[in-house]
Amino acid sequence: MTDKAVFARQFIEAIPHGRALGMVLTGIGDGTAEIAMPYDARLVGDPETGVIHGGAVSAVMDTCCGAAVMSHPMAPASTATIDLRIDYMRAARPGQTIVTRATCYHITRSVAFVRATAVDDDTETPVATASGAFTVEAR
Repeated sequence: MTDKAVFARQFIEAIPHGRALGMVLTGIGDGTAEIAMPYDARLVGDPETGVIHGGAVSAVMDTCCGAAVMSHPMAPASTATIDLRIDYMRAARPGQTIVTRATCYHITRSVAFVRATAVDDDTETPVATASGAFTVEAR
């Protein structure tokens, strides 16, 4: 694991909202990241269905995208979200872990571009997809 990936892992694991949501960084490498968020009844948005709130899905996707940027060989040690578009494809199934995978696919002098997908046990149909832009500090 590169020094950037180690730093990104330490940073992501230290974020209070990530710990509160139960996020677990399960993979990180040159411009990629994977974060799992186990099902937690405290995160349910609709008590009748038991479906996780979209805000929790959004938070794990944003965090995973940031981790992918931080681990990219051309990126700085820190980043911030400029823009993040999330398309919700379906409700996550109650009781299932949501796994988000993100890839930083392009970096300019000031912006990093990322794509991500969130799935539960049904890996055929995503829960959500995302595309975003993140800050890159001047080198």
